Amino acid sequence: MASSVFSSTALPPARRARTWAGPRTSPFDRWLSARVQRAIEAAAVRLELWDGTSAYRGPGAAVGDLVAHDRRTLLGLAINPELWFGDAYMSGRLEVRGPLGPVVEALSGLPAPMSTWWDRLHAVLMPPNSRTGARRNVHHHYDLGNDFYALWLDPELVYTCAYFAHPGATLEEAQSAKHDRVCQKLRLRPGETVVEAGCGWGALALHMARRYGVRVKAFNISVEQLAHARARAAREGLAGRIEFIEDDYRNVSGRFDAFVSIGMLEHVGLHQFHALSEVLERVVTRHGGRGLLHFIGRDAPRPLNAWIRRRIFPGAYPPTIAEVASRVLAPAGMSIVDVENLRLHYARTLACWSERFAAARDAVREKYGDEFPRAWELYLAGSQAAFATGWMQLFQVVFAPRESAPPSWTRDDPQDVDAPA
Repeated sequence: MASSVFSSTALPPARRARTWAGPRTSPFDRWLSARVQRAIEAAAVRLELWDGTSAYRGPGAAVGDLVAHDRRTLLGLAINPELWFGDAYMSGRLEVRGPLGPVVEALSGLPAPMSTWWDRLHAVLMPPNSRTGARRNVHHHYDLGNDFYALWLDPELVYTCAYFAHPGATLEEAQSAKHDRVCQKLRLRPGETVVEAGCGWGALALHMARRYGVRVKAFNISVEQLAHARARAAREGLAGRIEFIEDDYRNVSGRFDAFVSIGMLEHVGLHQFHALSEVLERVVTRHGGRGLLHFIGRDAPRPLNAWIRRRIFPGAYPPTIAEVASRVLAPAGMSIVDVENLRLHYARTLACWSERFAAARDAVREKYGDEFPRAWELYLAGSQAAFATGWMQLFQVVFAPRESAPPSWTRDDPQDVDAPA
């Protein structure tokens, strides 16, 4: 996405809060404020209206304050808080007084409401991620510009959950460790063939070719990411081992020893799980083949946060393990052989990104305007809170064809180990 896409398409032009009410609040405003305050009281977050009044009666000091600058914001928080909180914060109608991260995490720790009419309507109306729709959704988020992501990601531009093998690991070390963990779970051997669906800026494909001696076909529909990946492969002398292909994952063909997808499954959408299943059945070698899916998921079915879905990740859906097993792997004749949950590793990854984004905030604001960095700092803080509180999970699932032996005897040994007689 060129720099103008997020600001002009995803976000409406800046609408600095048109105040619906005057400097004084009405009895209705105070009644509605009290209702919203009761809903968030357990999080120890204080709601303040535009005239400075508040219905907060918490047992102690608040973690932070939400300051609603007009009646429209107050109404939005009462009617559809998931969507309006983000939009109001992004536009400046809602101010968070106090540290953003702890306030958002406190609100994320509140019990989730039962499925709402909005969730049910979205489930019915959510369009399938067709080839055209998927390309549009990827363009919306991943083509913002390589320079933008280079401001706050690690030098390899890895935009997925890292693996912190020890408490003192840096983000760079943790991303490299994640790549090794993926390769070791797949038991990659020199000369094997690997297909990667959704390769980002190419870091994993380059790592697999360089460190494990495999040949890789990596598919992606982000033009800017592919340009970066191809340039890196040529610069590092690996172009002969990696083919970066601008195409949809549904068009993958051929037979491969291993299939890997890091951070792509959550963008497939439930309506297209059958298409991914057909790809796995078609391309994974039946004897000795294996694969790994690394994806954001949930413990129970639920749509992605409405604001994230609208402003940040259109078309995304974080599936449960059961949905992946029954709708992707089982129809492809695949068996799950290993599952690991790295959700706290993702919370820490997001903390690292948030810190780096904060350091680059002025540069981002200068290029993209005021609303853009506010949206992204909220997205990063909200995502960190979702993983820290357990509302989101990060699964790594290793699978193999049902008739084939699992790729390893134990998870712990990174080397090939013969099964005991």
